[in-house]
Amino acid sequence: MSEPLLELRGVNKSFGVVHVLHDIDFAVYPGQVTALVGDNGAGKSTLVKIIAGIYGRDTGDYLFEGKPVEVHGPRDVAALGVEVVYQDLALCDNLDITQNMFLGREQTKGGTLDEPAMEARARETLASLSVRTVKSVRQTVASLSGGQRQTVAIAKAVLWNSKIVLLDEPTAALGVAQTRQVLDLVRRLADRGLGVVLISHNMGDVFEVADRITALYLGRVAADVPTKDVNHSQVVELITAGRSGNLGISENPATASV
Repeated sequence: MSEPLLELRGVNKSFGVVHVLHDIDFAVYPGQVTALVGDNGAGKSTLVKIIAGIYGRDTGDYLFEGKPVEVHGPRDVAALGVEVVYQDLALCDNLDITQNMFLGREQTKGGTLDEPAMEARARETLASLSVRTVKSVRQTVASLSGGQRQTVAIAKAVLWNSKIVLLDEPTAALGVAQTRQVLDLVRRLADRGLGVVLISHNMGDVFEVADRITALYLGRVAADVPTKDVNHSQVVELITAGRSGNLGISENPATASV
């Protein structure tokens, strides 16, 4: 296996007296989809926000391409080449696809917006991802289906030469055909050499596209395993109980003494 693009080592995070993350080790590899799974309250959102630079970590190391880095906010993370597509997508319905993809990072020429250049780059990015469901990059986002919106949000993330993309529940509330489109796109991102993190409750999606699965249980890593080495039932047990057979946390943190 190649070296991780991004790695967290021994990360802890508390909010007041509540210890949310306990000695988390997490890695993202180039050309692979890593599924981050866990029940509500397992710590997935907190972990993602630490990776994204929204939350600081109390202890632990943040490494990018094998080197420790200091992260003071989302801009530092974006500069590394890490982009996050949140579940709400953060798209503006009243703007078209090109305007959304360049929102806050508009290109200018001679003091005015360089619309032709931005439009060309938007088309090139969608084409490079083999996106064929969008008719025009000048369609307003309000006119797009759920699957098309998700596609635009992902394309926006990879437009900036990102190396890692985190996707938060990308197929939630999508129909069968739209889910198929998004999962195909997730796989293409990894095939291009990006490191992809898929946060999902849908085990079918996880087993279809993920190369590795990291399961969280009550703020701890219950397992970090190649997808081929586990089955659906084992992952569900790791999520709900922190252990499955010989795999998982040796001592149940819910019953361990403090």
